[in-house]
Amino acid sequence: MSLWPFASPARLCHHGRVVKLSYVDHFGLSAADLRSVLGLALSSGGDFAEIFMEHRTYDFINMEEDIIKETAEAVSLGMGIRVIRGDRTGFGYTNDFSMDKVRKTALTAAAIARGKATAAPPPPLRDRTRAASLYQVRRPVHEASLRDKIKLVRGAYDAAQTYDSRIVKVKAHYSDSLSYLCIANSEGLLVRDTRPMVKLVSVAISEKDGKRESGYWGGGGRVGLEYFRDTLTPREIGIEAAREALLLLEAVDAPAGEMPIVLAPGHSGVLIHEAVGHLLEADFTRKKTSVFWNKMGKKVGSDLVTIFDDPTIPSFRGSYNVDDEGTPPRKTLLIEKGVVRGLLQDKLSSRLMGHAPLTGHGRRQDYSHWPVPRMANTYIAAGPDAPEDILRSVDKGFYVASLSGGQVEDSGKFTFSVSLGYLIEGGRLTAPVKQATLIGTNIDVLKKIDRVGHDLTFGLQTGTCSKEGQDVPVTDGCPTLRIEKMTVGGQS
Repeated sequence: MSLWPFASPARLCHHGRVVKLSYVDHFGLSAADLRSVLGLALSSGGDFAEIFMEHRTYDFINMEEDIIKETAEAVSLGMGIRVIRGDRTGFGYTNDFSMDKVRKTALTAAAIARGKATAAPPPPLRDRTRAASLYQVRRPVHEASLRDKIKLVRGAYDAAQTYDSRIVKVKAHYSDSLSYLCIANSEGLLVRDTRPMVKLVSVAISEKDGKRESGYWGGGGRVGLEYFRDTLTPREIGIEAAREALLLLEAVDAPAGEMPIVLAPGHSGVLIHEAVGHLLEADFTRKKTSVFWNKMGKKVGSDLVTIFDDPTIPSFRGSYNVDDEGTPPRKTLLIEKGVVRGLLQDKLSSRLMGHAPLTGHGRRQDYSHWPVPRMANTYIAAGPDAPEDILRSVDKGFYVASLSGGQVEDSGKFTFSVSLGYLIEGGRLTAPVKQATLIGTNIDVLKKIDRVGHDLTFGLQTGTCSKEGQDVPVTDGCPTLRIEKMTVGGQS
């Protein structure tokens, strides 16, 4: 019997033949056209110019109140042109691909990043598109019918609604997208990518004696519809949402004060994402707004803490073949045995920091935004301990099953909301807990991590990260962790 009273996030597994998603040119511009536009973008003296073109199709289905309440299909097409001169960025975008409009967009970006003009034209473009793909797709979502997609939504909805009579309201949402990207720059790069994405989630609301609680579950990633057959079924999604909603009906008020904390594997990775990952994005470091700006090579955590960001994990929501600047991504070591070792770099930060090695973390929401350093799949590496032993080592404390997000300051101070927790009494999980918060500072918490499990797990493949008004898909993870002492906000 499992020690844990809740389900672990599903792991990605696949069966069958992988389908190569072919690239379709929706832009109608030749390599010679792109080189000409890049030359125009540099005509006012920019150091670097880049063209980012994107065609995206998007489907959305929403079910509530026992009906399919909304379906939507959308197509977007556009181009963003960026010019860098020193620490200045000129940027313009358009969804009109006529050469007259494209040239005007290039001149707009050039004017913002004006400098000493140069007559040197950009070099010829060389195609660097990768032959291999991280996207493990068997049944492409864009080839499936609306009926098939609605069947998935109904499966999750019905499973949650019929699970228990105390479930009084259910919502189920499905979305998918397929993006064709083409990136060219003044260093001679030309690269293309075809990116799939799919997500199915369920929200269940329970009620008892006038009290209501909600539960959430879902999954997806850069996969095809086979994921919801082989890895995480709609039925499982609905049931887990309902189970969490029912658990919270029986939850007690959170304790308050300092106490040992155990973080569940997978879900609790959001704490590392928010409290550590953002502050190791290179733009915050070069601007000296991050608490880590002067900590490179210095110890900020216990010997048990090693943190990576890896955009190359096949099929994960935060993965990509190339970043949004055309750079191949690589697994990046951020903290090694408590010592800061690396940053997440984009081209601008790399240039301004003495051409630091690129890590492939320049990301943007879409063609109307310029790229900034962003996380992809961030996690704490597995440690030596059995999760059961970690739990048994705590006589009285608090177990964090899942977090619903929080607020983090540049100084490293944070507050996180716990969506589901448990009391730890005598080395066992007892009563479920609601309305708890975790309060602390990132370096203090990193130093107080004194047990790390060998059960590295990733959270639900549904996460989205916001920064500077841009949203990008991400994943985070962690093994079971024990924090020696931390402040829990709750009932005194």
